[in-house]
Amino acid sequence: MSAVLDHPDHASGDHHDHAPAGWRRWVYATNHKDIGTLYLLFSFFMLMFGGALAMLIRAELFQPGLQLVNPELFNQLTTMHGLIMVFGAIMPAFVGFANWMIPLQIGAPDMAFARMNNFSFWLLIPAGLMLVGSFFMPGGAPSAGWTLYAPLTLQMGPSMDAGIFAMHILGASSIMGSINIIVTILNMRAPGMTLMKMPMFAWTWLITAYLLIAVMPVLAGAITMTLTDRHFGTTFFNPAGGGDPVMYQHIFWFFGHPEVYIMILPAFGIISQVVPAFSRKRLFGYASMVYATSSIAILSFIVWAHHMFTTGMPVTGQLFFMYATMLIAVPTAVKIFNWIATMWQGSMTLETPMLFAIGFIFVFTIGGFTGLILAMAPIDLLLQDTYYVVAHFHYVLVAGSLFAMFSGFYYWVPKWTGVMYNESRGKIHFWLSLIFFNITFFPMHFLGLAGMPRRYADYPMQFADFNALASVGAFGFGLAQVYFFFMIVLPCMRGRGEPAPQRPWNDPDGKGAEGLEWEVPSPAPFHTFETPPRLDATATKVLDARVMPERHEPVSAGTHSH
Repeated sequence: MSAVLDHPDHASGDHHDHAPAGWRRWVYATNHKDIGTLYLLFSFFMLMFGGALAMLIRAELFQPGLQLVNPELFNQLTTMHGLIMVFGAIMPAFVGFANWMIPLQIGAPDMAFARMNNFSFWLLIPAGLMLVGSFFMPGGAPSAGWTLYAPLTLQMGPSMDAGIFAMHILGASSIMGSINIIVTILNMRAPGMTLMKMPMFAWTWLITAYLLIAVMPVLAGAITMTLTDRHFGTTFFNPAGGGDPVMYQHIFWFFGHPEVYIMILPAFGIISQVVPAFSRKRLFGYASMVYATSSIAILSFIVWAHHMFTTGMPVTGQLFFMYATMLIAVPTAVKIFNWIATMWQGSMTLETPMLFAIGFIFVFTIGGFTGLILAMAPIDLLLQDTYYVVAHFHYVLVAGSLFAMFSGFYYWVPKWTGVMYNESRGKIHFWLSLIFFNITFFPMHFLGLAGMPRRYADYPMQFADFNALASVGAFGFGLAQVYFFFMIVLPCMRGRGEPAPQRPWNDPDGKGAEGLEWEVPSPAPFHTFETPPRLDATATKVLDARVMPERHEPVSAGTHSH
């Protein structure tokens, strides 16, 4: 006990910062930082693989006619690109951010269930291999679109079963990760950190985790019904036996629309950390941000059929889902106004994390407006399944989720690795990403308005120019991410760069990034907050890292009294 109390830095765990060495450290990892790193690396490699499929898609669409692939393989590429990006890249990356940052932000020593954390990561590997390996099965990969609509899924080859199994495993991993996050946030916050003093990133993940637990079983049900239709004689979605393919769409989108918010809420959390730090101000309207996030989560359950306006829905149903979708734009707009109000009259500096955050706000707002347009049932009847929809959801998911992840990476990587990334290279990555992203996806709005349907391998001559432009942009965007890996990620992982100070984003007056993660040294020690820190009134700074005097239980090194 005395050894713990007498050591000046014991809250950071420096006195026995014994990280295990070799392959065992990673295979048996139970440390939240190591598991967060594994998640982020896995998701980046899946991003690169999904991106390679996208490059093949854009190469085929560079000009009219069939160039590289036949239509069947083209549909396999579009299906697997969607599945891999959503379930293999975006979701695991946000879980990686959660693993790394939530214990640091709330003053917890680790995640609540360390071994379950390890298991939930390692489930991703066989699932990812199964998805990628489906290309080599008889008949090739699933080609029913990432939404896996019946009746196409009932006619696919054996790779469809592998895809369903992989989705089940990925879903189990998500549910375990979510339980872990909820228990960690609710039970392991430092004394004095009430829920309404938590960082916004922790709040958005708490709400996201509840969403995941609510909707992943719905997806599991839909794909299990597909499986039994395929092999066990049921006819849930087969009209020949009295089933209904539209029922599949209802079940899928009841999962799929909250899923869209699962992929964007943690991004909102990251932006809500970065914008105040570089504006040198507190987040404007913290409470309204929390309530807006909760409202988005609740409303996400009543808007699912806006994906289905063309299925023969009654007008009453169309009106309900149209109004509900317009309503969900309100809390989303509250967030954007709050970020802009935070920047207003702040002492802003434009380092790479802030550039990506501003880029996120700008491009995500465009994606939000195109979503509002698609929410209008009469307009959606014309634009359904055209490239306008492709443009809309890439503006939300690429410029939304991905730009926020880049912002979070640049913001926290000094704390993760102990070295500063190269600022000029970071800015090059930002400008390449922003410019090529817009060259790729902005023309798709015009293609969609002109009537070009998505998931087609060929198209008439009048769509040629915008498609060529989009393909050039896509290759530029892909190369920008290769540049990011080799010029920024690898040097940071190897420790090459300026040593990072403990608070790299604070100005000489001490204003800037706030939160407990900036109270530990850079790089963050292997073990942090082994005894609960005592916080100041704002719950952003450690007043005293010793055990609080009113707690009488003995606290030994390496344990946490909660």
